[in-house]
Amino acid sequence: MKKLAFVLSGGGARGALQVGALRALLEAEIYPDMLVGTSIGAVNATYLATQGVSLDSIDGLVEAWESASQLDLLPTNYFRLALQSFTQISRDGVYQRMQDFFISQGLTSGIRFNDIDGVSLVLVATDLNSGGIILYGPESELSILDCVMDSITLPPWIMPNKRGEHLLMDGGLISNLPIEPALKCGAEKIIALDLNDLREPPLPGPEVGKLITKLLFAVAKRQTELELALAEESQIPVLRINLLGDKPIALWDFQHTRELIDRGYETMKSKILELVEAL
Repeated sequence: MKKLAFVLSGGGARGALQVGALRALLEAEIYPDMLVGTSIGAVNATYLATQGVSLDSIDGLVEAWESASQLDLLPTNYFRLALQSFTQISRDGVYQRMQDFFISQGLTSGIRFNDIDGVSLVLVATDLNSGGIILYGPESELSILDCVMDSITLPPWIMPNKRGEHLLMDGGLISNLPIEPALKCGAEKIIALDLNDLREPPLPGPEVGKLITKLLFAVAKRQTELELALAEESQIPVLRINLLGDKPIALWDFQHTRELIDRGYETMKSKILELVEAL
């Protein structure tokens, strides 16, 4: 059997779409050998890998997302956050809030990659010092919690994290749909759950916030095109599913969790026959 990887992209609050899609995949008895995630995809991948890849774990992931939707995890006041980014206030506030939430969901600091059974977990971060990708996986001796925090570290909410010679931040900066990392880790078939949405969401606040969002979308689109081309050249089949809500959702808007989970489920259900035939 060829090694099957589920590749989970970044996309902030739109990560709820992946939760529904993952349920549909497991219901169809399509299980991964490897989970590769960046940013919010790293969060979803980590939950499944550490809790066990099962429908019961999907139920727990749904509950975690519904809890997160009640919290102000990513504040939307860009001006305040920009000021805070010159201090440690933003990092100590949002960083600690996010870390505490993950711990409350069972991801304690003592859990290591070699504690996971049945599936390989690979998390993606960006190293600003080298301009390259950092992959955390089965051979990493770091805490999985620390690695997840590296993968979701996105200014202005959380400032880059110094670890040794590395300056680490969100993996989505240079690999938002981490197909290349999956290839490097030995994936032979890939189901990629892509959250990139080029539709313009309704954004509050100054024009700089809207510009940053457009920039992130454009970079992610180009990255995805290049990584898909690399997989094709390597003759590794990639089944890419673009998960979209019925309207564009901002990265930080967690108020649509339930509808996005349902939408992701229905989208994947409509693709199951195609996936089964391709696999």
